[in-house]
Amino acid sequence: MPFAQLVIGPPGSGKSTYCNGMHQFMSAIGRKCSIVNLDPANEKTTYPCALDVRELITLEEIMDEEGLGPNGGVMYALEELEGNVEWLEVGLSRLGQDYVLFDCPGQVELFTHHNSLRNVLLKIQKLGYRLVVVHLVDAHYCTDPSKYISVILLCLRSMLQLDLPHINVLSKIDLLNQYGPLAFNLDFYTEVQDLTHMLPLLEEDPRLKRYAKLNETIVDLVDSFGLVSFETLAVEDKLSMTHMLQAIDKAGGYAFGEAEGAGDSVWTLAMRGGWGVGMSAQDIQERWIDNREEYDEFERKQMEEQAAKAKAEAEADEFM
Repeated sequence: MPFAQLVIGPPGSGKSTYCNGMHQFMSAIGRKCSIVNLDPANEKTTYPCALDVRELITLEEIMDEEGLGPNGGVMYALEELEGNVEWLEVGLSRLGQDYVLFDCPGQVELFTHHNSLRNVLLKIQKLGYRLVVVHLVDAHYCTDPSKYISVILLCLRSMLQLDLPHINVLSKIDLLNQYGPLAFNLDFYTEVQDLTHMLPLLEEDPRLKRYAKLNETIVDLVDSFGLVSFETLAVEDKLSMTHMLQAIDKAGGYAFGEAEGAGDSVWTLAMRGGWGVGMSAQDIQERWIDNREEYDEFERKQMEEQAAKAKAEAEADEFM
């Protein structure tokens, strides 16, 4: 039974960067992984693409032939993919038991209320794939109460629409300290704690004062579902990627049984040894927000020491 991640999120949330980073990470731990590009507008991928929807249809062709804009063109392309899903099925069959990353378009309509992407996913599930949705949103939205609540609504609507194991992710957490201080500790945002604490902050914005009742209703709606929470991610950080893959493997069931041909024995041993454990919100806040410069300097010195040690060992081997 093959496993897969469906990587979604608004434009600029880091989907392609994540796919590239996760592909490299899986290669390092010995897990066979392939990336499928489902974005017809993504003409320059930074990762090795095993299957590309642009071989079937491109955004440029749709805009020229149908007279549509970029958003309408992407939605039209997904409808075309749904109508020609056999092309995708044949392509996936060539990947065997590889772990697959699906890099999706950034138009939020596709994963909030448009049915084409959902129908394609149902076809993929019928092929035997165990899917996990990885929903990326930029961490800087935490610095603006209204945007943060908007992001929560987006995540909630996507969870209800796609109806799959779902992990919401605050991406680019390593850049969060560039956007100003947070009103609360990071765990308030990752655990989506009592959002009524956000209401006074919303009322401070003169544009939102007259929407006080609407804000209360939205907060009550989110709290009543109790579904949304967030992981955090810094793609270039090994521990952050480790923690992320742990969460995804648990959500999709990969952690509870070895996939045929996966070959990631290194990862299995690392997880049994507890590698990556301890990435709590407090740890992440200390690393990336409160004391980032000190940690960066510490890691730089560690890398220099390791490089010097490796060089000394190599020179010693030459004399032996």
